[in-house]
Amino acid sequence: MTNQQTAPDESVSKDYFDPRARKGATGSRGKQPAFEPTETRRLYQALTRAVAGEVRFDPGTRSLYATDSSNFRQVPIGVVVPRTLDDVVAAHRICSRFNAPILNRGGGTSLSGETVNFAVVIDHSKYLRHIGVPDAERRLITVENGAVNEQVNEVTATVGLAFGPDPSSHRYCTIGGNVGNDSCGIHSVQSQLYGPGPRTADNVHSMEIVTYDGARFPVGVNEEAKLDRIVREGGRKAEIYAQLRDLRDRYADLIRKRYPSVEKLPRRVSGYNLDELLPERGFNVARALVGTEGTCATALQVTLMLTPALAQRATLAIAYDDIADACEHVSEIMEWKPVGLEGIDHQLFVNEHAKRMYPDALRYLPQTGENAWLLVEFGAGRKAELVERTDAFTHWLVETKHYDRSRIALFDGGEGKGRAEALWKIREGGLGATAFDPDGTSHWPGWEDSAVPPESVGSYIRELRQLYHKYGYRG
Repeated sequence: MTNQQTAPDESVSKDYFDPRARKGATGSRGKQPAFEPTETRRLYQALTRAVAGEVRFDPGTRSLYATDSSNFRQVPIGVVVPRTLDDVVAAHRICSRFNAPILNRGGGTSLSGETVNFAVVIDHSKYLRHIGVPDAERRLITVENGAVNEQVNEVTATVGLAFGPDPSSHRYCTIGGNVGNDSCGIHSVQSQLYGPGPRTADNVHSMEIVTYDGARFPVGVNEEAKLDRIVREGGRKAEIYAQLRDLRDRYADLIRKRYPSVEKLPRRVSGYNLDELLPERGFNVARALVGTEGTCATALQVTLMLTPALAQRATLAIAYDDIADACEHVSEIMEWKPVGLEGIDHQLFVNEHAKRMYPDALRYLPQTGENAWLLVEFGAGRKAELVERTDAFTHWLVETKHYDRSRIALFDGGEGKGRAEALWKIREGGLGATAFDPDGTSHWPGWEDSAVPPESVGSYIRELRQLYHKYGYRG
């Protein structure tokens, strides 16, 4: 099969490729990138010879890949769409030879500009979508980095298991993107309470990676006991592991002191997971690489840890006077071990109502004049167990916490199942409802996914609102 090629447009000036012709373009340590734009055509030709997939350096493709779901725009050097994992490795080796930066891309659903830059963009989402056979006994599955999150869960569901983290873009986002972002999502609660943990990092067992210079090797977890042997064996992996060990040993006490534990802050996804390299954690290189946004290595294949699917589901919608009041109850509701727990505030409701998004679903929410709702989803392996759990939870709300029954709606089985699915789309539609405001103006996410300990969410929301008011922002 021949590769598809679209060359750079000769009519485009050299400055169009030159980051120094654009304000603010810098390389590492504040210096200009080492890649020389005059080498663009030679880079394109070398990639075309080495890669069996598509190599696209034409202005149209580069314009398409200059955007993602964020408010960032940056025209890339060119785009490679690999057909095989060998293509990915070849592209790394060629780009390294030309000192050209590399940027990995999956579904392009990133909200913070992770998949746009002046670089050779490698789009893994078109061909690298293989999903292996789930190992039900060990609760593992190996997938290529371009596999779509929801499609992975369709496969794992056949053996009663699930990959917990599922961002609101789960129908489109790729596992490689989940690894890059250290994604969480609605059912990260499920993997926190019934599986390995809430973050993608907690659910990664091992990876096959490629470094910028084209070295390809596996990385895993719990490698502390065999670390000395790995280093003695020599090679690129040994060199990297030795450097990681030295880095870890140099800063171990500071990491222990400064890093908040996942128990205290379950959704801690900022920065590098250096604490995964600590000896007491097991020297988990695979998990340390999760969340690094491709700045350290590229994941080729990922072996994921799975959680019981708990396929019997029911959702309760609970109305509150205010979203901050709803947040005050999160910690105690978590003690009931739901599989999903999300909030909907008045602003989201008003925006979706004005735009006629999910009109039926909005009517399913308890209509008691309140301004916020919690969606609490329970899961179980058996229907009887699910009914017992939801009945006990409802009784606790009414009899112990003194909730008015008119504030609680249960959606379970039959028609209720369809309504519950519609309710969750309200939450998933949050970005579309807020990015394009009913007043006709456009809004962009400039600050996403801040995280605090669950018991602090209520006070955090109140203080955040005060900042909004002080500076005239809405969110």
